[in-house]
Amino acid sequence: MEPTIGEQLARIRRQSSLTQEQLAERSGVSVEVIQKLEQGRRKGARIPTLNRLARALEVPTSALFGDASSAAADREPHARPLSLVGIRRALTPVAGLDGVPILGDQDGPPPTVAVIRRSVQAANTIYHANDYASTISLIPGLLGEARAVVAAVEGDEQAQAHSVASYAHQLAGRLLIQLRQADLAHVALSRALDHARLSGDQLVGAAAVAPMCWLLLRQARFAEAEALAVRTADEVEPRLSTAGPDQLAAWGFLLMKAASAAVRDARADDAQEMLDLAMSGAHRLGSHVVPDADLGGNDYSVEGVHLVRVESAVIAGQPDHALALSREAHRSPQTTPSGRQRHRLDVAASHVELGQHTAATEVLLDLRDRAPAWLRQQRYARDIVQSITEGRRRAMSTELTQLADLVGCSL
Repeated sequence: MEPTIGEQLARIRRQSSLTQEQLAERSGVSVEVIQKLEQGRRKGARIPTLNRLARALEVPTSALFGDASSAAADREPHARPLSLVGIRRALTPVAGLDGVPILGDQDGPPPTVAVIRRSVQAANTIYHANDYASTISLIPGLLGEARAVVAAVEGDEQAQAHSVASYAHQLAGRLLIQLRQADLAHVALSRALDHARLSGDQLVGAAAVAPMCWLLLRQARFAEAEALAVRTADEVEPRLSTAGPDQLAAWGFLLMKAASAAVRDARADDAQEMLDLAMSGAHRLGSHVVPDADLGGNDYSVEGVHLVRVESAVIAGQPDHALALSREAHRSPQTTPSGRQRHRLDVAASHVELGQHTAATEVLLDLRDRAPAWLRQQRYARDIVQSITEGRRRAMSTELTQLADLVGCSL
């Protein structure tokens, strides 16, 4: 059996000849947390906490993860999932010896590639409006139609069909990540990558790589996420002086993913270099419309890069700097609602780190009112609410109790 986070922490700490008290002093993490981790009484910790411990021990954060899959499972308690039977059937159809699915995708001829493309765009709009129930109901049909049109067309049109099939599977993967269905998301995104390869379009492939990197980050597979993002960014890297908006967006979005992985692996300087490079491309892109950005969920922009800078400051244990950066953010039309919602959680977390629990609660209440379905699925939100409840000096307010219930926080 692979070692746990606590066992890895204890081993590396002893190799560094540090006592638990000395590690606590160096990292700013309490002795109690270190003891609970090493004794197995606490199975996991938030990334900023592990990041501080890793920096104090002068190792990458990933060194603290023993059995990464178990660690991820420990940090991701069961959500309250909506029914995913239809998506599961669409992603993993049962076929007989002849290779024909037992349950056919549809009756009659498949729609055209253009019709499916419009359907995927519409489903993405619904997804970004946080209407997960409606998105779940749409995806099985989209995947079935995409599969049918790929089988029905030939030549150049088949490459286009593979392209739109990739985008349909990317949407399924992004939704499943939000719903914390990691294994099923991996199936969807692997299929998205397969269709992208068959389309022969590098930019469709880059679009499929981005959510796969997100999934790897959710599973604490930081080195793999960074390597995948950097390698793909290198493959699609444009000349800034001549690149079209689609090339710039594909490249810059991957740099954002790579930076997110690097900072989580206690390499804030490397992350900053990537973000500086991404920001130069974002300024070059400006307000140009990016083809297919809505299909791939690409929100590369000056604002998007800036929000990752805020996130990096939070993870690096710099809440004051994170809040200062947050006040400098300017809106870009490309930024998705979920991107801004995730940023608001970074703001709330920074307030908690500074002991500003009332301000953090106000941010969370605003998110509850604006995007309750999204907030319910966020493990990050649960951690923040847990910190607020543990640090309170008075009885729980009704609103805080409701927040805790919404995100599944134990009181």
